[in-house]
Amino acid sequence: MDRPLPALTQFVLKVHSRCDLACNHCYVYEHADTSWRGRPRVLSEKAMEKTAERIAEHARAHHLSMVHVVLHGGEPLLAGPERLRKTAEKLSSVLDGVCALDLRIHTNGVLLDERFCELFLEKGIKVGVSLDGDKASNDRHRLYADGRSSHPQVLRAVDLLNGPRYRRLFAGLLCTIDIENDPAAVYDALVSLDPPRIDFLLPHATWDVPPPRPEGSATPYADWLDVIYERWDSAGRQVPVRIFDSVLRTLRGESSLTESLGLAPADLVVIETDGTFEQADSLKSAYDGAPVTGMDVFANSLDEVLEHPGMLARQQGVEHLGEQCRSCPVVTSCGGGLYAHRYRTGSGFDNPSVFCPDLMELITNIRSREASAPTRPASTVVRPEESPELDELATGFGSAETVSRLAAVQLDLNRELLAAVIERAPRADKVVAEAWELLIELDQDAPDVVDAVLAHPYVRPWALRILEGSAPAGDIGGIAELAAAAALRARRGDRVVVPLRDGMLRLPGLGLVATTGDSEWAEVAAGADGFMVLEAGRVLTIGWDEGVDGLTPHWQPVRLVELPGWTVALEDTDPLRDSHQWPVTNRLSGGDAKMWADDLAEAWSLIRHELPVYAPGVAAGLRVITPLDSPDGSDVSAASKEAFGAVAVARPAAPDLLALLIIHEFQHVKLGAVLDSLDLYDPADTRTFYAPWRNDPRPPAGLIQGAYAHIAVTDFWRVRRRTAEGEAARTAEAQFARWRHQTSEAVDVLAGSGVLTPLGERFVAGMARTVHGWSAEAVSDRALSEARRAADSHRADWQARNSAN
Repeated sequence: MDRPLPALTQFVLKVHSRCDLACNHCYVYEHADTSWRGRPRVLSEKAMEKTAERIAEHARAHHLSMVHVVLHGGEPLLAGPERLRKTAEKLSSVLDGVCALDLRIHTNGVLLDERFCELFLEKGIKVGVSLDGDKASNDRHRLYADGRSSHPQVLRAVDLLNGPRYRRLFAGLLCTIDIENDPAAVYDALVSLDPPRIDFLLPHATWDVPPPRPEGSATPYADWLDVIYERWDSAGRQVPVRIFDSVLRTLRGESSLTESLGLAPADLVVIETDGTFEQADSLKSAYDGAPVTGMDVFANSLDEVLEHPGMLARQQGVEHLGEQCRSCPVVTSCGGGLYAHRYRTGSGFDNPSVFCPDLMELITNIRSREASAPTRPASTVVRPEESPELDELATGFGSAETVSRLAAVQLDLNRELLAAVIERAPRADKVVAEAWELLIELDQDAPDVVDAVLAHPYVRPWALRILEGSAPAGDIGGIAELAAAAALRARRGDRVVVPLRDGMLRLPGLGLVATTGDSEWAEVAAGADGFMVLEAGRVLTIGWDEGVDGLTPHWQPVRLVELPGWTVALEDTDPLRDSHQWPVTNRLSGGDAKMWADDLAEAWSLIRHELPVYAPGVAAGLRVITPLDSPDGSDVSAASKEAFGAVAVARPAAPDLLALLIIHEFQHVKLGAVLDSLDLYDPADTRTFYAPWRNDPRPPAGLIQGAYAHIAVTDFWRVRRRTAEGEAARTAEAQFARWRHQTSEAVDVLAGSGVLTPLGERFVAGMARTVHGWSAEAVSDRALSEARRAADSHRADWQARNSAN
């Protein structure tokens, strides 16, 4: 099979090429590139319309579920409200029925007023603002041409965005680093403005024009950021900071949130005011003409832009980096740094970043701090009533960043539950007491290891059973199982005494050991090449890689399926995994496990390339798939509100159906996490409501869960009707028409139910925007009439059945 073409999903659209400030660190006007002098001041209507059509063409060809467009400049507000309105309306209209649109604008803020904010509110345009900190710091660079400060005007803009009417528009603050500024003063000034996120940017520089480096430090930019990191970390990480979050994510093996770090392929293109396609704007700091592609919206498609050598170079990950970078111990986090920062005359971009020492120092400092932190700072989320994450999740989707924040909150809940469990432990239980002490010690020495164990989906069901009094006698020994799993992950030699479960040693997230005797206890200890299990005088020695093939009878490790951008565990070992309403399978044979892995690879490829808006969230939050038993071969799947990070599935007949079941059930996982933190409906309201897919009335929780999950189901068939062929395409069209009608009807029932809280109304409104946005998509008269006839028949049967009851 040919490798699918990459796709562009981020578009920087220059609506105005001039600026009302004269910032002396600006890469557009003050660096090597001078192309701005020959650009039209304003994006013409013709170029704007053709740009929108090109984006829609590309989204349709690549079956994209969402594109991200940033209105940029110069200063985009100079284009005026009417031109911005036309641009937003054109983008929305051509993408209607093709994919979702995430539309943003980045501004210096000095012209922002209520006229613009009302427009942005109407069109759903998020607003990012540039601000370099306190007045003294900001005035170092961000001045008017006559030398006046822009700081008061920017504060007025931020104050406007922070008001209750416009807060949902506020995307965050962008700050360019100047090491002459006091980092603490800069950070405190930015945090005091209560932004939803902060982005610190290294100043643009190359090996030809290196950044300022005062004497006395080899890494002044890392030193500057380290002051802020310590402040941010000690305060509980109250606001997302993109550069820090990206380093932390890449250290965990996840994707970066910025192109300046990590190894993810570039998926961004710039459209200038004359309609020309350019590479990333940051290249303007390299040399005159560096971003040029020689292509434009009138003559070239975005697929042609993707074939440009400069674009291809930024698609190749670590293979495209120089030898020094490839052999670097932090390359997966650094990624070579921002592409533009590698430039040197003669060798081009085949160099490390000019900030290489700083990036190395920053990443290793953060890694060391994480390893030595006595406790992980409590995860915090932006105030729910003002949370952009809530609005994002309401659409039915969820970025990697948003899902990671849900996961962090769930981890905190697991920690709280574990603390409550230890309070229930008998004081005389020496095994549990010693295990608890070891967990505390490991949490100080290796907090990431403890996090990985406590994030296992079946930790929470175990804890809840103990706290509810429904656990079997002796189940409190699960604390020792957690301690043993953590000690093994940390490769520490501690001997941990662990109670057995009918002769089986449970190691959560790692696997299951079948002991050979009838003892109630075993000891576990890690070694260099594996670990030992000591039970009744007998010793089992198990290698770290042993048993994956299923041929080692005494050791059943959890099998990991490693896919591009996603590693997921096939959990067929944990005795506590039976937390779903369907029976689980026994241990898979090696052959069955391989079939699962093959099907998961195909399902994941489909999700990544046909439903890419779901892929980042799945990769960030879905860590476990638990195989279910379905004797009659029916497509069975489930998610448990208490098992965040897991879905349970019976392997269906085809990988495309596996992809459907994964995104469907992961919707339940996400919404369950939201409902753990927020009341979307009145829990005291006992009324039940019509659900178009059920024969029985549903309580509010069941109706909102079903409707939310079916957004993904509808979207799956929506996409498959375009990518399938023949009868499969006709089936997909009929399914799309059916699920679109049912999901839309359910959302309308929710909206008119009277049980929603104000946050619930806001959440359901977001669901409605997604589902109703698909209403104009054309389907055949046959599919439409079948969907309506089935809906009418179901409602009539439902009314007859329930009126009789």
